[in-house]
Amino acid sequence: MIHRAFLCLAMVALGACEATNQVADNIARERAKSVVNTVVSERFPGVNAAPVTDCIIHAASAREIVRIAGASVTGVTPEVAQEVVGIAQRPEAVQCIAANSLTLLGG
Repeated sequence: MIHRAFLCLAMVALGACEATNQVADNIARERAKSVVNTVVSERFPGVNAAPVTDCIIHAASAREIVRIAGASVTGVTPEVAQEVVGIAQRPEAVQCIAANSLTLLGG
């Protein structure tokens, strides 16, 4: 009986950790998106930044997202902007951006 109770408690704790991690990930992604939107808007004026931003965020690693999200507090440095541009040049980001551009153009 005690073993079962411990197992149930452990499962609840793991579920809570997973929920906390998901919340933290969502916050980091939202902050990173605001930074990436700023970089895309500055580097490519006139481009709809939102779909490009989504592609860049999707292509970024968790570590990169956290680093970029930090710039929402400290400000966008040239290094952060270069990191965003570098991620945008990865094959998966380029393919995503191209696919979204065609969709936006009705293609």
